[in-house]
Amino acid sequence: MKIAAAQIHLYPQVERNVLNIKAWAEKAHAQGVDLVNFPETSVTGYLFEGFRQLTPGKISEAIGELEALSKKLEINMVVGTPYPLEDRLYNSVVVFMADGRKLLYHKINLVSFEEEYFAGGSDLVTFSCGNLTLGTIICRDQSFPMLSKKLKDAGVQVLLISCAHYYGINEARLKIDKNRALPIARACENKIFVCKANAVGSYRGQINLGHSMIVGPNGVVIAEAGETEEQLLTFDIDETSLDGWGW
Repeated sequence: MKIAAAQIHLYPQVERNVLNIKAWAEKAHAQGVDLVNFPETSVTGYLFEGFRQLTPGKISEAIGELEALSKKLEINMVVGTPYPLEDRLYNSVVVFMADGRKLLYHKINLVSFEEEYFAGGSDLVTFSCGNLTLGTIICRDQSFPMLSKKLKDAGVQVLLISCAHYYGINEARLKIDKNRALPIARACENKIFVCKANAVGSYRGQINLGHSMIVGPNGVVIAEAGETEEQLLTFDIDETSLDGWGW
């Protein structure tokens, strides 16, 4: 199964984000990708206080467009978006399966800033794709080893992480090593693949320095994106030789 991490710019306009997600999904499809992972809040952009002004109808319309694209291209997509549910807003990813399944994961470990705008999730999400079992988490969730372990114990072989690491310029540079180390650690300690999709670019004086990556179960970085450009990372997992990834 061929997986991909799409490192893309996020914009404060839903329509522009949807067009960009579609364009990168089509590029992934052209490269024979089976599943592509997108960053946190890909649908709306990481809006800070602007999350309060989101219109549920616009989010629903965007999700409908992406669901239709997944079915049309016959590609599985994991897309970050704020998600309104029962008068609450969650920081979520939607898993669009080419066979029509649609799953939701709500970020469990919110940063303190996000607690003003989002409710915290509580449930893990796993799903099958081909002969593999996958799970998905969002950004700060990667800092909690037991969360990834629970997914491993639930049978997950590929962990998808959707991120939007926006910081002030100095902090962004200082946190590169930490944000590179965490997906490597989660892969190595659980003996699973990790596919991390981060955003790039700037918004409201904050910057995101990318470094999306795909990591093998032995902690080896298979592919890594740069700090400023949109990029598609891919890796074709041989489902018959997963045991060959030891040290």
